[in-house]
Amino acid sequence: MERGKFITFEGPEGAGKSTQAAMLIAKLEAHGIEVIYTREPGGTKLGEAIRGILQYNAANEDPCPESEVLLFEASRAQLVRHVIDPALARGAWVLCDRFADSTTAYQGFGRGFPVDLMETINRFAIGSAVPDMTILLDVNVSLGMQRCAKRQVGQKIKYDRIESEALAFHEKVRQGYLELARRYPERFRKVDAMRLPEPIAEDIWKLVHDAFLAKK
Repeated sequence: MERGKFITFEGPEGAGKSTQAAMLIAKLEAHGIEVIYTREPGGTKLGEAIRGILQYNAANEDPCPESEVLLFEASRAQLVRHVIDPALARGAWVLCDRFADSTTAYQGFGRGFPVDLMETINRFAIGSAVPDMTILLDVNVSLGMQRCAKRQVGQKIKYDRIESEALAFHEKVRQGYLELARRYPERFRKVDAMRLPEPIAEDIWKLVHDAFLAKK
């Protein structure tokens, strides 16, 4: 059985990751490909419990920065072993809304932890589950946060812990992502996410098709 493809979506807040993942899934399924969609933190019962702690302080106690990192990694390790690895092994494609690069961008570049340390911890958590392609949806911080604010009003939900951080933090995160794209050009594909969803989706489909489907 040929191993499936593993594609991750990354980007600052309000980049449109979930929207673009859904549009790509529709195209892949139309080509007869089994697609598993998941997210971080989350994707398993344990991961979703951790998500509640990280996003909405479900434990009623803010995690310290070190605990925050380790909680993300615990959720990630569970997701890889219980969802991602088994799906890839049977030939399914996996699309994940955020993955290890998020910890490097947010906790490394954003919070100020040593980036090399974040990447070392990531490698321990993910094992062999390295993405075949990471789609970086790049959007400037002001537009991204405007989109978040609009979403909060439309869906009547409150900002989570990360979204509530200062704009300076989010700018560090964005610059961190851009630095990761420079470091790993063989894996990252940067897409301008400051446009309407449809042309973004067209660009993403071309990237994925040309990389994985054109030769078949």
